[in-house]
Amino acid sequence: MIDLVDVRKRFGRARLVLGGVTLHVAAGEFIAVRGESGIGKSTLLNLIAGLDRPDAGSVTVAGVALDGLDDDALTRLRRARIGFVFQAFHVLPYLSVAQNVALPLALLGRRGADADARVRDMLEAVGLAERAHSAPRELSGGELQRVAIARALVGEPKLVLADEPTGNLDPENARVVLRLFRDETKKRGAAAILATHSEQAAAGCDRAYRLSAQGLTPA
Repeated sequence: MIDLVDVRKRFGRARLVLGGVTLHVAAGEFIAVRGESGIGKSTLLNLIAGLDRPDAGSVTVAGVALDGLDDDALTRLRRARIGFVFQAFHVLPYLSVAQNVALPLALLGRRGADADARVRDMLEAVGLAERAHSAPRELSGGELQRVAIARALVGEPKLVLADEPTGNLDPENARVVLRLFRDETKKRGAAAILATHSEQAAAGCDRAYRLSAQGLTPA
């Protein structure tokens, strides 16, 4: 599902962020990339998503080499094949819970009864069926992250990228949300990469790596 080969990224002339990163992730695998803040975890996810381009090396997602795609093609690839979960939730405050979850489907042109049923199924899966018409301001932090997980998975992506998804949650909510995220991702056969500084968050993954400027090493 993901093939990174000798990926390198530098910001400016002096700052090497990623040096020689190689990673292979199969469908259904749940991988953790650990490292302290500022080490390059978000940069790595951005390269995998085609939001940034490497200075050297190759990135392939679902059999598609990203260096051969223009910006429009990368946007279409992200919409169709990649789901995102962020630390800050990024739930739109002026939309209801159900409308937030439906956004990826709308971007894919999927509307109507089938899309509505898909949204209901995802909200049921994350335990928010009764909050479908609630405003985001009425939800707790843990509930908002569940909305973000449902939104990331509603379009049945092949790959899910999570950037410190429990960084704003207390330990108990973090544990519950991570288990839900892992279980729902695996149930749908998607590959997932969890970027985190937390050893506890990485413990439930199939494999864990530590990121440094020199690359990835088993954690």
